Amino acid sequence: MAACVRGLDKGMNPLRLLGHVRLQNARLLSTSGSRLASEGDLNKPPKFTPPSKPVIMKKEQAEASQRKFLSQEFIPPRERTNPLKFYMERKDMIRRRKVIDIPEFYTGSILAVTMMDPHASGKTNRFVGICTQIKGKGLGATFVLRNIIDGQGVEICYEMYNPRIQKIEVLKLEKRLDDNLMYLRDALPKYSTVDPDMSPVYLSPTAEVPVNQMKVTMLPKPWSKRWERPKFNIRGIRFDLALSPEQMEEAQKWAEPWQEYDMLKEYDTSELEEKIAKEVQQEMSK
Repeated sequence: MAACVRGLDKGMNPLRLLGHVRLQNARLLSTSGSRLASEGDLNKPPKFTPPSKPVIMKKEQAEASQRKFLSQEFIPPRERTNPLKFYMERKDMIRRRKVIDIPEFYTGSILAVTMMDPHASGKTNRFVGICTQIKGKGLGATFVLRNIIDGQGVEICYEMYNPRIQKIEVLKLEKRLDDNLMYLRDALPKYSTVDPDMSPVYLSPTAEVPVNQMKVTMLPKPWSKRWERPKFNIRGIRFDLALSPEQMEEAQKWAEPWQEYDMLKEYDTSELEEKIAKEVQQEMSK
């Protein structure tokens, strides 16, 4: 019996040694694998993370202008006799501006105005043209659009705060050399022609409004007014192509140089503009 037990012990020793060797090999493989994995993680490039989805902004979409702009009809005239009247009008103007967006525009800008028209097929009428004049104060402010339709000059005078106006679009925001472009009536038709299907021209809300330096060529006389006379102070007409030197010299006889020194003709409105601009901004934010 003892001999059998001794034989079993001798047979088990090699098995125990074999198991011990296998255990050591397994440990070596596990440690080496972890080392290789760690080294591989160090050499492995970082995990790719896709960038955030870009926001695509259409340039045709209207953006809030960040330029300081106060429409001129908010500034009362010098000869105002009742400040309360203009204060009450500003309240009505601000109330109207909360209903319809009246954008920033100047003489020379190209606009599209959509207005209710009971006689039109769709009950609305859209007119595209170049702004030739902005005048008036308070609720009586007006602007004129001009375009050439079928070879005929067409002008429409809009009341800026007319409740029939549904939409005012600025297709091209720019300034001209003159604040009054009514002389386009006497200029070549190409200077007043605007495509009715014109697409809006994008301008950054922080950029300065460009000034169009174009000078127009006039039709032969007679003109609706004597634009060459100094009182109009016109800079956007090529007078050298329309008038002779003798005619230009004759026009200078009507000059009024003393008007330059008339201190009562104009007055400083900087403080008044700042006060009204703050008032309008506060009312519009309510």
